Amino acid sequence: MAADDAALLRALHDEHAPALRRYVISLTGSTLNADDIVQETLLRAWRKPAVLDQSEASARAWLFTVAHNLVIDGVRSAKNVHEVATDELPDVPREEDIDARFDAWLVADALSELSIEHRAVIVHAYYGGRSTAEIARELGIPEGTVKSRMHYGLRALKLALQEKGVTR
Repeated sequence: MAADDAALLRALHDEHAPALRRYVISLTGSTLNADDIVQETLLRAWRKPAVLDQSEASARAWLFTVAHNLVIDGVRSAKNVHEVATDELPDVPREEDIDARFDAWLVADALSELSIEHRAVIVHAYYGGRSTAEIARELGIPEGTVKSRMHYGLRALKLALQEKGVTR
């Protein structure tokens, strides 16, 4: 690019970039991609030197048209459909988190093998933190039945876990 073209492009940027950015933000409602779209618009002007030779009003109209088309292309793109922008980084799982998740998966899988009655009592007690009396009231069964189902349910759960390779 000739020195004259570089100076024209710099002048084009200085003159129109702030207004282009505001325009793109007004279209998208987001500042996340506005700078990228303005940069791409000016890059396209740099690649098409004929734009630099136009009158200032024509160059401005061309820049705003290109920016508008880039916004539309961005909205239509698969990237926009499948990606969600966020300011927060995802949590990096720690080793103990992975172990806890694996253990929870194993227990949930073993619980699914129990009878509905045994599973209900165990889930109410351990996940719900309820007492024997509360479980009896909620399930509409005697306290003795709750204790019996808890006993046999825990034995069945232990067996199911042993079958999955969990030993203790």
